Amino acid sequence: MVTITFSQKIKEACPELSVLAIMGRVKNSESDENLWREISKVEEDIRSTNRIEDINKWTPIQATRQAYKRLGKDPNRYRPSAEALRRRILRGLPLYKIDTLVDIINLVSIRSGYSIGGFDADKIVGDLELGVGEEGEIYHGIGRGELNIAGLPVYRDSLGGIGTPTSDEERTKIELATSSLLIIINAYSGKEGLLEAGSYAMSLLRRYASIENVEAELISRMNRKEIRV
Repeated sequence: MVTITFSQKIKEACPELSVLAIMGRVKNSESDENLWREISKVEEDIRSTNRIEDINKWTPIQATRQAYKRLGKDPNRYRPSAEALRRRILRGLPLYKIDTLVDIINLVSIRSGYSIGGFDADKIVGDLELGVGEEGEIYHGIGRGELNIAGLPVYRDSLGGIGTPTSDEERTKIELATSSLLIIINAYSGKEGLLEAGSYAMSLLRRYASIENVEAELISRMNRKEIRV
């Protein structure tokens, strides 16, 4: 398992933050029809039970937005990914079809409200620290080009930033050839609901990506512990 730590600035600004990291060997594939039937059902449920003006009031999304504000970032200009995906659905647009692993991460995100980092673990160099983006820091968001991450929570390995709640970085992105997966579920609202989201992610990864050799760790400001998911 990649070791994940929090910077002092994150600990002070986001005291309720808990993250669940799951790592394992996987088999990625083109978008799966059965998985997409599940995704379509969740999209329908979201459209029938939610209003676009209420998205940012949902506790997991609201807490992520508050973290942005405390760190100096405008969450209306740089939306957390879970919020952006739900807004897309409620505007009547389908989710993007990428590949099975990315589709699973997006499904868990829209159901749980957590922004989830998904990485090819073989591309990560060293351990990870969750810190705060700085002015002028170079970061290429997936499909977004150069992204201003100043004031965003950012996971960094020894080479630089790889993940924020708004967008992950091109350098460590998941591809069809990805065989070692790291996902990080970020719960700025605390632990409630986090393990359920992890269990849901694992059920999808077992069914659609044949995950094995799984390691999982629950990390907060005060402690960390290995868990079974």
